[in-house]
Amino acid sequence: MIRHNLRNGYTTGSCAAAAAKAAVLFLITGKKPDQVTLDLPGGESGTWIPVPVSDDNKVFGETRMGSCSFRVQKDAGDDPDVTNGSWIYVRAALLSKEELAARLRYGKGYLVSAEPTVYLDGGCGIGLVTREGLSCPPGHYAFNPVPREMIGGAVEKVCRDAGYREPLLITVAIPGGEKLAKKTFNPRLGITGGLSVLGTTGIVRPMSEEALQDTICLELHMNSLAGKTLIMMTPGNYGETFLEEQMKLPAGKAVVCSNFVGDSAAMAAKEGIRRILFVGHIGKLIKVAAGMKNTHSRYGDCRMETIVRILSQVLGGISSQLREAITACGTTDEALKILMGIEGNPAQLVMNETARAVKAQMEAWSGEKVSVEVVVFSSALNLIGCTEFAEEYGDQIRNEDEKLFIRG
Repeated sequence: MIRHNLRNGYTTGSCAAAAAKAAVLFLITGKKPDQVTLDLPGGESGTWIPVPVSDDNKVFGETRMGSCSFRVQKDAGDDPDVTNGSWIYVRAALLSKEELAARLRYGKGYLVSAEPTVYLDGGCGIGLVTREGLSCPPGHYAFNPVPREMIGGAVEKVCRDAGYREPLLITVAIPGGEKLAKKTFNPRLGITGGLSVLGTTGIVRPMSEEALQDTICLELHMNSLAGKTLIMMTPGNYGETFLEEQMKLPAGKAVVCSNFVGDSAAMAAKEGIRRILFVGHIGKLIKVAAGMKNTHSRYGDCRMETIVRILSQVLGGISSQLREAITACGTTDEALKILMGIEGNPAQLVMNETARAVKAQMEAWSGEKVSVEVVVFSSALNLIGCTEFAEEYGDQIRNEDEKLFIRG
């Protein structure tokens, strides 16, 4: 049973979008909002209380005419997020066409809206991407695609409602972000000087280990009570999206195991689940292939070493130069991109062997009571690896869902 009712919070991207909405509203209409509401990508909505900033030059380093700033305090709920309680500052400013052209050509930010033209920039505490393989290009601020869309959409709506069409500059800052970033995985990934602005649904789900394991156990138990012996399982949002969009499997039906892959396999066996279709991104599943029951970064990082080991295994040995190149990579996508440039595309061999290794690990953790078929993917590189009967498991799940739809 679940012993705790944990409170959800909001991502940094959601807070930035809320502050941006407030700043633009005040800048172009003179109306100071007491609160702002946003529709979030995950289908939920959120409300924030924005606070106007009168001395924003202390945060943004300069006073700019034709601008205003608001801040929103991040509430991550009961998640142990290092940015919980931080203030997310956003300044909205009028932007000349000449300055816009220069920023589009030389800037480190992003064009996030075409009508009106909105340019998103980073201030203090926002990290810069220095390496290939992430969802942001090197040399640009670390705003992931979903937060960029959220901020652009929030600003665009305010402008559309007010009939405003001139260019705007939106600058996000998180004072203290550079210090906080040292407590994250950003330096290893090649994000320097601050935090990355993340989020896929706009909501932060609590990551209490005990509560998460309780939730996983309950979900497995409910599947068992429903008579299911074949289920889908994935570590998180990326896997759920892949299941729905790429494999055309029923949305929201997968058991999300987070980092607790080993424990989830054992719990599934205890609940009478006999078959699992396990789907996840290579960055997470490569750790499972190495034998990590819990894939959280605090338990170690063996990703590049495991890719080197698997690559050497499938090729019968590799050169020291290739070994060094892979070891120096910050992400699995970066490593696989190197392999895709080699004759014979050993990246595909690594993906398939990773899937087989994950299958073996999970079946062992289940006490050999569960048969596991695996799909491992890299959406950025359009690479997919799978075990022999993964497609068959997918067909069975799809057919069963269609039968339930007809009966319902």
